[in-house]
Amino acid sequence: MAKTVVAITGASSGIGAEFARRLAMGHDLLLIARRKDRLEALASELTRTYGSAVEVLQADLALERDVEMVAEHLASEPRLGLLINGAGFGSKGLFWEASLESQDQMHKLHVMAPMRLTHAALRNMVPRDFGGVINISSVAAYVRMPGATSYAATKTWMNTFTEGLYLELRSLRSNVTVQALCPGYTYSEFHDTMEVSREKLAPSSFWMSAEEVVEASLNGLRDRRLFVVPGWRNRLLTSIASKLPTALRLQVEALGGRRMRRELVASKDLKRVGGK
Repeated sequence: MAKTVVAITGASSGIGAEFARRLAMGHDLLLIARRKDRLEALASELTRTYGSAVEVLQADLALERDVEMVAEHLASEPRLGLLINGAGFGSKGLFWEASLESQDQMHKLHVMAPMRLTHAALRNMVPRDFGGVINISSVAAYVRMPGATSYAATKTWMNTFTEGLYLELRSLRSNVTVQALCPGYTYSEFHDTMEVSREKLAPSSFWMSAEEVVEASLNGLRDRRLFVVPGWRNRLLTSIASKLPTALRLQVEALGGRRMRRELVASKDLKRVGGK
């Protein structure tokens, strides 16, 4: 019997790469990211270890032509069983201080690309009444802070988008499943790329491994859970934040933002000292 295909964007590292490793044993894979060398190395590892058929698709999902290419690929794959929208990045700095280009790219990558790819995937899956979509969101969809305005806004959109899809599929009694995965602080290249110190962002007890995040997601997928927030601390945080009156929540978020602001200032000072 032919294996189903799992398509993963942002598959070259972090949570995306871990999804690939966890799912390679029982599925064929379509790995999508900008860094082709990373994808090919991962594909070679997974083929050698699990004997899976792994296809690599180099794409920058902030570019219209690349999104269209991937969407066409998803729409035409008869064995598509799962799409994981995992491509993304973070930025630091106040909204008006950050470059407009970076904000624009973030919205394209976090909003427009998942929307287009999910549309293509569901047009494939729904008529077959089979499959699923995991949208990698964030705890930032529940708890905002200064310096992450666009990031939090796009992740809030992703939660709302996924919930809307859930309601539509439920109205059809469809077997297609959708999930918004909302991890908190996760060990990956994400914060390294931002050049932000993990130790200054949050205590070590709040940090989780990519393996733990993926395990929680796949358990939630089996249970058809709409929102998956890995880690009891993150679940407690999001549960409290969602119930606080707006005025009180804003005060809490402002306090949390001071830690981020100190780290941003510190990172700028270090660059000045280093002559960068």
